[in-house]
Amino acid sequence: MKTKSSGIGFFEKYLTVWVIICMAVGVFIGKFIPAIPGFLNRFEYANVSVPIAILIWLMIYPMMMKVDFNSIKNVGKNPKGLFVTWITNWFIKPFSMFGIASLFFYVILKQLIPAELARDYLAGAVLLGAAPCTAMVFVWSHLTRGNPAYTVVQVATNDLIILIAFVPIVKFLLGVSNVTVPWNTLILSIILFVVIPLAGGIITRVLVTKNKSREYFENKFIPKFNNTTIVGLLLTLIIIFSFQGNVILENPLHIVLIAIPLILQTLLIFFIAYFASKLLKLPHDIAAPAGMIGASNFFELAVAVAIAIFGTSSPVALATIVGVLVEVPVMLILVRIANKTSNWFE
Repeated sequence: MKTKSSGIGFFEKYLTVWVIICMAVGVFIGKFIPAIPGFLNRFEYANVSVPIAILIWLMIYPMMMKVDFNSIKNVGKNPKGLFVTWITNWFIKPFSMFGIASLFFYVILKQLIPAELARDYLAGAVLLGAAPCTAMVFVWSHLTRGNPAYTVVQVATNDLIILIAFVPIVKFLLGVSNVTVPWNTLILSIILFVVIPLAGGIITRVLVTKNKSREYFENKFIPKFNNTTIVGLLLTLIIIFSFQGNVILENPLHIVLIAIPLILQTLLIFFIAYFASKLLKLPHDIAAPAGMIGASNFFELAVAVAIAIFGTSSPVALATIVGVLVEVPVMLILVRIANKTSNWFE
C-alpha cells in the first residue's frame, strides 16, 4: 500500500486545538445545558452508549480500510524491524505505562490526586498503553520518510496481535490495579470496536478493489473518508466532556497531572524502539516507523473501551482523552527528532 498523503492534514495537525475546543464546548453543555447529556444517556444497550458507539465506528472503520493484510506475506523479508515493533508494543509498553503511571499517581502526585481517582487514572493509562497506534502511524511514517510498504506490514501484524493480546494484558494490569473488569465486557469491547470495524474494512477493501481497482481504492475511495475519523472523534469528545463537566471544573489541574506520565511514557517507548533499531543496524526508514508505532496510541480504541467498561462520566474515560490531547504535539516533536537524527542510520 502506498501512501500518497502530502503529510499531516489540517485537522490532524491541530488536533490538540480541536480537542481543547471540544472540551470547552462539552463542559459548557454539561454545566449549562444538562438536558442534552441526560437525553443521550437514555440511549444505552448493555451499558454501551449507542450514539457514542456509532461515532466510534465512524472513527475506527476508515482506519481499518487502510490496512492491507496481503502485505503480511512480506513479513519474512526483514523480520528484525517487526521484532522491534512487537517486543516494544507488547512486552514493554503496557507494563512500562503501568509502572510510570503508578509511580506518578500513587507516589509523586500522591498529595494532589486522591487514591480513588489515582486508581481510575491508572486504568485509563493502562488502556492507552495496551493499544499501540494503527492509523496515524501512516502519517508519522510519511513525515519521517519511512518505508510505506514495511509500515503496512508493521501495522497489519500489530492489528492481528491486538485481537489476541489486548484483552488479557488489560485484564491482568487492571487486576493488579485492583480494578475489576469482567472478561466478557473486555471481549465484547474488542469485538465491537476492533473485530467488527476491522472486518468491515477488509470487506470494503476487497469489494471496492474487485469492482474498481486497487489504485482507485487507495487514491480515490479512501480519501473520501479522510475527515470522517477526526469528525467522529471530535463529536465523541464533546459528548464525553459534557458528561465530564463537573469532574473537569472541580479538578482542572488533573488534566496536566495525567498528561505528565503519558508524555514521559511516549518519549521512553519511542527511544527504546529507535535505539534498538539502531543497535540492530536497521535502516532509518524502518527504525523511525517502529519508534512511532510504539510511541503513539490507538486512542480511539482506548476511549471506546473506557466508555464501554466504565461509562462516559468515568475518570477512566477522562484519562484516555488526555492521551488524545497530548499525542499530536508530542508525536510531532518525535518526528522532528527522527528526521534530525536520520544520519545515525546511514
